[in-house]
This record gives sequence, C-alpha cells and structure tokens, in this order.
Amino acid sequence: MFNLKELKKAVDQIAQEKGVDPKKVFEALEMSLAAAYKKEYCSKGEVIKASFDTKTGALKFWKVKTVVDETTVRIVEEGEEGAEAEEKERRFRDHREGALHGGPVSDSGEVLLPRYNADRHLFLDEAKKIKSDSVVGEELTFPLETHEDFGRIAAQTAKQVILQRLREAERSSILAEFHNKQGEIVSGIIQRFDRGNVFVDLGRATGIMFYNESIPGEHYTVGDRMRFYILAVQEESRIPGIILSRSHPKFVTRLFELEVPEIADGVVMIKGIAREAGSRTKIAVASTAEGIDPVGSCVGQRGTRVMAVSNELGQEKIDIIEWSEDSGKFIANSLSPARVTSTEILPRREAKVFVPDDQLSLAIGKGGQNVRLAAKLTSWKIDVRSQAKPDEVLEGGVSVVEDGAGIDDLGTESEAPVKADKEPKKDDDEPIL
Repeated sequence: MFNLKELKKAVDQIAQEKGVDPKKVFEALEMSLAAAYKKEYCSKGEVIKASFDTKTGALKFWKVKTVVDETTVRIVEEGEEGAEAEEKERRFRDHREGALHGGPVSDSGEVLLPRYNADRHLFLDEAKKIKSDSVVGEELTFPLETHEDFGRIAAQTAKQVILQRLREAERSSILAEFHNKQGEIVSGIIQRFDRGNVFVDLGRATGIMFYNESIPGEHYTVGDRMRFYILAVQEESRIPGIILSRSHPKFVTRLFELEVPEIADGVVMIKGIAREAGSRTKIAVASTAEGIDPVGSCVGQRGTRVMAVSNELGQEKIDIIEWSEDSGKFIANSLSPARVTSTEILPRREAKVFVPDDQLSLAIGKGGQNVRLAAKLTSWKIDVRSQAKPDEVLEGGVSVVEDGAGIDDLGTESEAPVKADKEPKKDDDEPIL
C-alpha cells in the first residue's frame, strides 16, 4: 500500500514543475508500474496494465488479450519457425508504419497480418466461453496477482517509462501553450548560436530563430533579452520546433499593437504593411471613429510611440501613412515622405505618379527602395516621373509587385510556412525546441 499523502505531494510537485495535468503524472505512474510488473513477473509478449486507486492507495494489475480470428492474425506453423518465419516477421516490422486495407503491406502489395501470439491474442471461440457476446477486436482483461516488490532491472524499466511519458506529457503541454501564442510576440533570452541560427530561452521551452528570420545587420549577445514573433510551431519532428522571427512584417504590426492603445482598442486599424527588415518599413493605418487621427495615434506625442517600435527594431526607419479607399490618394500617401503633385490611374492596376524635381530622390529612394515598398504596400505598379518631364522614364522610378509576393487585398503580407533544412540539435537538458 502506498503512502497516499507523500505520493500526491510528489505528483503535484512534478506536475507543477513540468506544467502538466496531475492526471497525466498518475497515468505515467501506472504505465511505469505495469512495465515493471511485466519485466519481473510476465513474459515479453504479454500486455499488462496497472490501476492505482487515488482514494485508497490500492494497486491492481491485469493482463489484456485481444479477440482475433483467422482473418486478423497470421498463424505460424511449427515447421515454419525457421528462416521463412523470420523473413515474414522482418517484413512485417519493416512495413508496420504503412497501412493498406487495414494492415501493413509489403512491397508487392501483400497484406501482412500480425503474427498470432497466445500471450496477447485470444481466438473468438475461446473468448465466447469467457464472455458470450465477445466480438473480434474486443479486449478482454484477466486479473493478476498484486505485487509491489520489484527487482533492480524492473525498477530501471519503470523509471525509463515514467520519464518517457512525462516528457511526452510536457511536450503536449508546451505544444498547446505555444499554439495559442502563434502569431504573437514573446520575450526571450539569447541562449546560444549554431551555424547562424539563434537559440532563445522562452522559459518552458527553447525557440529557434533561423538566420533568414533575423534582422540583417543586427547583432545578438548571449544573455540579452529581446522580443520575438512566433512564426510557427512545427510538430513533424520528434520534438516540436518553435520558430521565431524578427524580420517578419507581422512583427512590426504586433509591436504597434503593444505601443498604441488605439490599435488594441480597434479605433485605429493597420490596413497594410511592407517591410525590408533592418532598413525601412511602410505601414498604412486608418481610423474607425471620427475625430481620431490614425497617423498621429501611431506616432505618439513627440514621436514616442513610433520611436519605441523603431528602437526595438534597431533604429529601422518607419513611414506611417494614412490608408484611403481612393487608390490615387493611397498611392500618393504611400510615397511619403515625398510630396506628390498628381497621380494618373491606368488600367491593370498601374499608376503614374508625378512629383516636383526636388522630390524625385525622396520619392524613388536609395536604390529605388521607397517606390519599391510603396508598390508592395499598395499592390500597384508605380511609375514615378518628374513633373517637368512627364514623358521621361526615370532609372529606378518604376516598381512592380512580383507574382507571389504575398500581398492580400489590404496590402498586408501573408505568412508563409517555414521549413528547416535540418532538425536543430538539442542538448540533453533541453525539454523542447
């Protein structure tokens, strides 16, 4: 009989440390006891389960057998116990993961049934003698003598099982937590670097920021606390990958939501964003209430709000413009800080924008960056021209939105799935990546 008070105290402590439901810890405990019982008192092929009564402290064990017939298992004859039987068993194990018509298949398409094992299988006619309404596939249980004394090897087996189950429970708990945070900002401490990738301590988990998700030119130091955008949570690998980013456009959007109460309240809306990380960002905003200046709300008194976002991004330049349903006005605004004289709307989402000669360098930007970001923001082809020479095409003055650039109807960049070329390495003491 177990000391319930001490056991519950230990279970609650483990559950709190791992961040899992205490029921999951008790389930892991039952599975570990079943594994120890099987190792000490049963044969290898038997299926053993254990049940722990949390009210009385009583422990019970039982054997489980599955009801089968000739169509659901493969019977090996005594004369077939040689190489042929071993080959069939090997083929069954090799193809256990693939299923066709309800069972694993070989390369030739042959259905490979599991081998009959008297320790875990019970034929239907025998099962009906025990339970008259038994059906194929049903599991029958047989009580076993209770033992609480286990040898050293059985105890080691129990320890391995409970540690594995607790890791799985912790993994599921962390997955659920970060799935709810996907698309949000988290704070983390730079932990280490590996081939250009940055590993970040997020508390219960370790996230990874791949090289192409960092801000170009930004330097990271172990121990620094920074903010990150949760781009994706991958479950395909053995351990889930929490993919972080600081270069994604939505990172800027979330930063403004934190700094500008009007955005959090829904009075001001971010209608679109275009970003070249580490250099410049253009963001279009609109007001849903009369009397509210959307640009002024985002800039803040003496520029405090926009400067807070810019400082988080390493002094990245941020242009805040007012969104408009009028395409001509929106395109003119998107070329801020340049002053636009007029805009000519053409078919197929093309526009010619005329600016004074002294505004040409601002409108086009260094290397055509300003007009390029304006085209991404508006999803229009923009042709910047001099007001004095309207027929002359300027070098770097034309920008086209590339196919598949990820611009939706509002001009916001859509998120794309992130794939890692290799599963990142993990240290033994890291619970999750």
